[in-house]
Amino acid sequence: MKPISKPGKGHLQSFLKHLQEQEKSTNTIEKYQRDCQKFLAFCHGKSLTKELVMNYKEQLKAEYRTASVNSMLAAVNHFLRYLRREDCRVQPIKVQRRIFCDEKEELTKQEYQKLLQTAKKDGKRQLYLMLQTICGTGIRVSELAHITVEAVKRGRAVVECKNKQRVILIPEKLKVMLLQFIREKAVKRGAVFTDETGAPMNRTKIWRLMKRLSLAAGVDASKVFPHNLRHLFARTFYAAQHDIARLADLLGHSSIETTRIYMLTTFRECFDQVSRLGLIS
Repeated sequence: MKPISKPGKGHLQSFLKHLQEQEKSTNTIEKYQRDCQKFLAFCHGKSLTKELVMNYKEQLKAEYRTASVNSMLAAVNHFLRYLRREDCRVQPIKVQRRIFCDEKEELTKQEYQKLLQTAKKDGKRQLYLMLQTICGTGIRVSELAHITVEAVKRGRAVVECKNKQRVILIPEKLKVMLLQFIREKAVKRGAVFTDETGAPMNRTKIWRLMKRLSLAAGVDASKVFPHNLRHLFARTFYAAQHDIARLADLLGHSSIETTRIYMLTTFRECFDQVSRLGLIS
């Protein structure tokens, strides 16, 4: 393919097909599609230049947090490489590695328990069990469909992603609750968590249910989303085991550096750890 001067929807569709051929996950392809569509809307038929892409970067910096900007730029840079326009690629924003997370962003164990209590009190049994399944196993919300009747009976689910296979362990206490739920629903096979049509619950529906629950429970809605449950699993596991390699395997990370992001303590925790060193007389 020759270098492209004015990318359009056709080029994007070709790029997405290229990602499929590379066996990228559905979630990755959908994210690249969203990010590249936004970039094309900004270009609005203009010729590609380094200056144009740099202006787009500046617009993103004005609208989004640094991590989000870098994530969107990574998709755009990949798209530009596919278009053979490496000359237009831009550098991500350089950031110093954080040593602690923002307490306003992370869901605490107490807040998680509050969500569970509210779901149980309001009779939202499926949501009650979904929260515990995500938080109790560290599974990605996109992988929740792998929690099937067959997997629960085995006590483990097998997830395949990017030509890799990993086992999701289902704790015994959770297994007992899920088996009871399966019997009550008279589900014979397939996904345990389904919507009113019988289809596996998708990310959007779960997100919406969790936001409603956060309001009922009086928990900051900005903290309540599926991936924060995965974060809570990771932080709790590491605090108990201090085994980052095992945690990386459980989370399905190919790099321990990715897992380190989940290990950030809050400022208060970091402050207390430094204060307890006993080096100040």
